[in-house]
Amino acid sequence: MKILHRDSLPKGGFQGVREHQLVKGSKAFGVHQGPHAWDGIGNFVYLADARFVPFGETSMHGHREVDVISVMVEGKLSHEGSLQNGQALEAGDIQVQRAGSEGFTHNEINPEANENRMIQLWVLPDKSGGRAGYKTYRPEDSTVTTIYGGDSPQVNTFDSKTHIDIARLGEKEELAIEHEAMIYVTGGSLTINGKEVNDGDLIRGNELNISAQSDSQLIVIYEAN
Repeated sequence: MKILHRDSLPKGGFQGVREHQLVKGSKAFGVHQGPHAWDGIGNFVYLADARFVPFGETSMHGHREVDVISVMVEGKLSHEGSLQNGQALEAGDIQVQRAGSEGFTHNEINPEANENRMIQLWVLPDKSGGRAGYKTYRPEDSTVTTIYGGDSPQVNTFDSKTHIDIARLGEKEELAIEHEAMIYVTGGSLTINGKEVNDGDLIRGNELNISAQSDSQLIVIYEAN
């Protein structure tokens, strides 16, 4: 099991965003992966822990042939863009946008006078040429919710061999993961295979036994068997 601590990495950013980039997968970034970020798993190629400055925004920009997952941890986020997904996301909300071959443009905006916090992940689609679209989720406490991945006949999530789950664990609740996975802690304190991990830790390993020491949230990324 390996652990990467967010606060050990340099902080970068652009426009109104300040972020730590923990994953920059070679499938998307090649030799530009950088010396600090980890490679991904499956088609998962990017993870940034971002804070928007008060009233900050990314400015309008586009994506094509990539799926963009936004996990709101603190504050709110408003969207403007071609998918007409202009509703505000609040802490606990998740939005998954599929760019497909037609792509989409959007501007992400912090509408408040306080910093917010959003985790953004990118996954390359299994097949190119898909249609653009989006889905939203709000996982409940004491649940593990799949928000990305699965077979194409189902419509609850965008299809992919790469899966992303959101685990919201209460104090003393446990979770066992038998396959290889990457886990990003976005809240709380836990032990994984007997080692303490906290908010901002990225973990990679097999046969992971997780015990929550406080109310916690995890993003779990893995490749389906």
